[in-house]
Amino acid sequence: MDKRIIFDIVTSSVREVVPELESHPFEPEDDLVGLGANSLDRAEIVNLTLEKLALNIPRVELIDAKTIGGLVDVLHARL
Repeated sequence: MDKRIIFDIVTSSVREVVPELESHPFEPEDDLVGLGANSLDRAEIVNLTLEKLALNIPRVELIDAKTIGGLVDVLHARL
C-alpha cells in the first residue's frame, strides 16, 4: 500500500477523533500532541487506523512515532 493512502487513513482517523481539526491541512511533520490530541485521543486514533488497515500489531511498536509521518512509516513497514 502506498504511504499516501496510509497518510490519508491516519488523517481521516484524526478528523474522526478530533473534529475541530476537520479543516486542518495535515503535513507528515504534524505532531498529534502539538495538534491538541490528548493521550486517549491518540490511542483512539491508533486503534481506528489499525482497524481501517486490518492490522494487529503491538502498540509498543508505535511509541516512537512522534509525528503523523512517523506513524505512517511504521504502519507502512508492517503492511
